[in-house]
Amino acid sequence: MKANIVHRRRLGKSGSLAIALLAGYVTALFVFRRAYKQWGASDEEVAKRLPGDELMAHASANHAVTIQAPVDAVWPWLVQIGQDRAGFYSYSFLENLVLADIHNANKVVPEWQHLKAGDTIRLGSKEVYGDITLLKVVALEKNHYFILKDWGTFILEPVDANTTRFLIRSHGQKENWFRQILLFLLFDPIHFLMERKMMLSIKKLAERSYRGHQI
Repeated sequence: MKANIVHRRRLGKSGSLAIALLAGYVTALFVFRRAYKQWGASDEEVAKRLPGDELMAHASANHAVTIQAPVDAVWPWLVQIGQDRAGFYSYSFLENLVLADIHNANKVVPEWQHLKAGDTIRLGSKEVYGDITLLKVVALEKNHYFILKDWGTFILEPVDANTTRFLIRSHGQKENWFRQILLFLLFDPIHFLMERKMMLSIKKLAERSYRGHQI
């Protein structure tokens, strides 16, 4: 009897702790939601009209970073993203937890530089996911932008001759209430963490490569 009481008390404490942790997590999402959905992007960039806006119901995120390299030094790193290409320069150990089989490159590969409108970019392993993870390139302008259906617009804009502004606008669509909750609790924060890492990695690789060419 005593053992059962102790067991119930422990379960009650565990349950209370789980509820407190969940409440804290949800509160943090509300508090930091604007910050992680607009990471690095100015209010002017968020309000700016971009190619591909006609494909979305709303912008679900605007992420941006400044890269100390010209646009034509950044583009080769960006244009070769893809599971079966250069990877996504993000947390590969997290990507591979879901069997995406992603391997990030640390060099520009000439064979991966010829992306064009109508091509597809693969997000995960074909062996595991088939063609479900293929995203179509809706439009592309070399050294400027490309648009991935169901993801968003990836755009490079020159600040000056040696500086680039890199912005990704994710395309949001009208969703039912259940998917809205999933997006809020899981996908949006995970998307932010992974995309932020990708953008910072492209920044690092492009800057290092550009400095090397200047020597």
